[in-house]
Amino acid sequence: MNFQNTREFAQQLDAQDELFKYRDEFLFPSINGKNVIYFTGNSLGLQPKRTQAYVDEVMNDWAKLAVEGHFYADKPWWDYHERFAVPLGGIMGAKPSEITVMNTLTVNLHLMMVSFYRPTPKKYKIICEEKAFPSDQYMFQSQVKFHGFNPSDAIVEIKRREGEHNIRHEDIIAKIEEVGEELALVLIGGVNYYTGQVFDIKAITEAGHKTGAYVGWDLAHAAGNIALELHDWNVDFACWCSYKYMNSGPGNASGCFVHEKHHNDKELPRFAGWWGHNKERRFKMEPDFDPVHGADGWQISNLPILSLAPYLASVEMFAEVGMKKLIQKRNLLTAYLEFILHEIGKEIDGSEFEIITPQNQDERACQLSVYLHGQGRSLFDYLMKNGVITDWREPNVIRLAPAPFYCSFEDMYEFGQILKAGISK
Repeated sequence: MNFQNTREFAQQLDAQDELFKYRDEFLFPSINGKNVIYFTGNSLGLQPKRTQAYVDEVMNDWAKLAVEGHFYADKPWWDYHERFAVPLGGIMGAKPSEITVMNTLTVNLHLMMVSFYRPTPKKYKIICEEKAFPSDQYMFQSQVKFHGFNPSDAIVEIKRREGEHNIRHEDIIAKIEEVGEELALVLIGGVNYYTGQVFDIKAITEAGHKTGAYVGWDLAHAAGNIALELHDWNVDFACWCSYKYMNSGPGNASGCFVHEKHHNDKELPRFAGWWGHNKERRFKMEPDFDPVHGADGWQISNLPILSLAPYLASVEMFAEVGMKKLIQKRNLLTAYLEFILHEIGKEIDGSEFEIITPQNQDERACQLSVYLHGQGRSLFDYLMKNGVITDWREPNVIRLAPAPFYCSFEDMYEFGQILKAGISK
């Protein structure tokens, strides 16, 4: 498409956008009396308007029914989480039995490592990407120390080549093959939080399995953002948060995937709890753990229904639209934002915006990470004061995530004008 850096052109794209109506389904903060341009859905998504009704329903059932809400609410709390299995399965490319919702992201990754990081003296290494999200780094360090290994030896980071911003796919495969028989686990973020690079989950999973390692994924920045086929790609496990692109609210519940090939493996260790016990026999209070068949068997505690309610509101919205349409708009919206950045760079002498996110559409999703050469924190502060909510990362990178549910093409144009004014001031 031949883009134009004009308001009229952006408005034409919005008029043609099948998803534009969903913008009115969200609540926007306002600055100077205007709705903000919101680029931080990769950190915390906006609140869907329908969320309030889902939360109010739980509160009303609690008020009217108290403990009986577990069984007699319109959406009984006893099986509330089961409503996620089908719609989340569609988003994640999984069978319903492979999906569960519980806890928060890093807690779930730790719990998955109980089952899938089973080091031996000869097979103990973990492969991850360089500059993984800090929580993942801390998790790896604590896990290998818990098992008696030295993190500097047991944790193998796949590094970027000198002078490059992204990790080459061939370097990932080469490192997996190099570590070989010493490799116990591959655990990588499906989308790198800093650069927005999307990794080839299918090929990396295949390579890890060839060495006899388990392969899991942190999909915090991938869930609700990229096309996923976790079952068909033979991924062993995956976890993701729900509050970024999936708009479920701050610090909310995490989703988990466990491939069905592991569901009948009674030798696979796990940390057990009452809510993972045989559903039909749970209230018999039996002394021996008999896990629910499927991913629900990894649950531990009674689920926080007030946290699940906002997530269910969002998941059902995703089910209405479907990932295919969201990805189509995501690609066009991100491409238009890229065009706007280049155009503004041309219009202002001495300005250089270096986009460190891959140009290849197959290797990126909703985020553009931009080096603001010659600019400092003051430009970021100007954007924030003038109605653009974005994200600053040291030394001088802003992350822009135009979420297709609620960002418009006119937002991209308007951002360009505010950016230009901030540099020119």
